[in-house]
Amino acid sequence: MARLHTSFVLGYHGCSEDVGEKLIANQLSMDASDKEYDWLGPGVYFWEADPNRAWEWSDWKVQRQDYDDPFVIGAIIDLGNCLDLMARESLELLEVTYQSLVETVDRAGQGRTLPSNGQAGPADEDNLLRYRDCAVVKHLHQALQDQGEEPFDTVRGLFTEGGPLFEGSGFMKKTHVQIAVRDPACIKGIFRVPRP
Repeated sequence: MARLHTSFVLGYHGCSEDVGEKLIANQLSMDASDKEYDWLGPGVYFWEADPNRAWEWSDWKVQRQDYDDPFVIGAIIDLGNCLDLMARESLELLEVTYQSLVETVDRAGQGRTLPSNGQAGPADEDNLLRYRDCAVVKHLHQALQDQGEEPFDTVRGLFTEGGPLFEGSGFMKKTHVQIAVRDPACIKGIFRVPRP
């Protein structure tokens, strides 16, 4: 990780009110996501420095009827040994890892193919299903483990999403920084986040 910034950040996580209250009361531990399309690989996902985006996501989960009451918790996160995908050295490492994954898939043969990123639906312009990205990040974690090297505690990346902010813009409406916390010890404290 490039240590050109502080290693403590504030992250925000959308969830149901029931889960959020239990997390704050220390009656529940945070569950890591491990879906094959999680773009930063397995971990507990947070929006860095963006409680509004966490509220949007939690409200969207209510609209999908995943739960009844939206809630957001904040967390003090120590990035620790971070695969920071906004730092050149981490990007170069992931690029080399991709080549390693391609070689591994080629050697395996027998119809095994490299997964592809894809759309979550016809209106998805951002390729939200990041199967390939997830596979590369997981391959990196496995390679480090196999070599007995220090694992990454967190993965941090910039996600451009939502269409141009204005005509001709390179800025996107929902661009955000997300963190996948792999080591729960990196979550130093959590707190309630009021709706803005």
